[in-house]
Amino acid sequence: MEELEHKAITILYVDDERMACKYFASAVGTDYEVLTALSADAALEILADPHNRVGVLVTDYRMPGRDGGDLLRQVEREYPQIVRILVTAYVDKSVLLETINSGEIFQILEKPLGLMEIRRVLRMASALARERSAKQQKLMAIDETLAFLAHELNAPLATIGHVADDLLKASNTEGQLGRNEIGNYATSIANNTHYCLSVLNTFVASIRNSASPSGENSGTTAQQLIASLLATYPLSMAERSMIKIEVENDFLIRTMPNCVSLVLSSVLSNALHALVGRPDARITFAVSVEQQPHIMIADNGIGMSQDALQRLLNDPTAPSADAQSSTGWGMIFCKRVMQSFGGSIVIESEPNRGTTVMLNFPLGD
Repeated sequence: MEELEHKAITILYVDDERMACKYFASAVGTDYEVLTALSADAALEILADPHNRVGVLVTDYRMPGRDGGDLLRQVEREYPQIVRILVTAYVDKSVLLETINSGEIFQILEKPLGLMEIRRVLRMASALARERSAKQQKLMAIDETLAFLAHELNAPLATIGHVADDLLKASNTEGQLGRNEIGNYATSIANNTHYCLSVLNTFVASIRNSASPSGENSGTTAQQLIASLLATYPLSMAERSMIKIEVENDFLIRTMPNCVSLVLSSVLSNALHALVGRPDARITFAVSVEQQPHIMIADNGIGMSQDALQRLLNDPTAPSADAQSSTGWGMIFCKRVMQSFGGSIVIESEPNRGTTVMLNFPLGD
C-alpha cells in the first residue's frame, strides 16, 4: 500500500530512566513519531488506546516492577503486528534467549545506544511495520467485505423467499390472483434479484481487476472503476440513461480497488433506490483531484434528514424511515473501507433535494 510508505511510523520507547527517554526521542524524533513510557504498565496503557498507531516497540529490559521481557511477551500475545526491539545493558545469554524465544524479538540493542545503530535498526523495523500494517489492512478489508456481502445478500434473498411463500399461499386459496397482485409479487422478486446480481457482479469484476496486471499493485484509475461498475451493474436502459460521468482529472487508486468498487456499487444502489418514481431522475459521477483526489456521486432523489444520515453512518440497526435505503450496513462498510487506507466519506443530503456522496482519497494514493 503505497500511501503507508509516506506515513511516519510511531515508535513507543519504554525505559524507567527519564533521560534515556529524552535521549531516544531527541535522537530519532525528526524521522518518527515517538511516544515514551516509564514502565511496562504505562506502555500497555498507551497501547490499549484504540486510536494508537504504534508500529514499533523499543523497550529496556531492566525496569522496576514488570521487566521488558514480560512486556514483550504480553505485546506479542495482544498486539502481534507490532515490531518488538529489546534494549539491554546486561548481556545475560540465558535471559536473552528466553526473551527472544517467548517474545519474538526483531532485534536486540545494547546500551549505551549508538545513534547510527539505532537509526539502522529502526529503518529495518519500520519497513517491517509497514509490511505488517499493509497485511493487516488487507485482512480487515476482506473481513469487512465478506460481512458486507453476507448482510447485503441476506436481506433481499430473505425477501424473495417470503414473497415466494406468500405467492404460493395465495395460489392455494380460493379465487384467482389479480394482475396487480401478480405484478406486485413479480416486481418485488425482480427488484431483489436485481440487487443480488448487482452486488455479485461488482464483487466478481473487482476481484478480476485486482488479480490482473492493472489491478491492486499497479493501480486502477477512478474512471476505470466507474466504467467497470456501470458495465457489470444490471442497469435498465432507463437507469443507464440517467447516469452521467464527468472527469476533470483522473487519478490512480492503488489501495484495495476491489473494495472501492463495492463502495461505489453500494452508493449507486442507494441512489437508484432514492430515484424511484422521479421523472427527472439523474445521477452524476464526477472525478477530480481538486484539493484532494475524490469521486463524487450526486443524485436528485428523495434525500434524507441529518438525523437519518447520522444514524445511517453510525448505527445500522437504528430505523431511518426517510433514509435512502434500509441496508444500513452498506454505509458502515463504505465508511470503514475508506478510513482503512486513510480516505474518508462525506455525505450531504436534504429531504426532497437529493444526496451527494464524496469519496476522498489520500494524497499520493
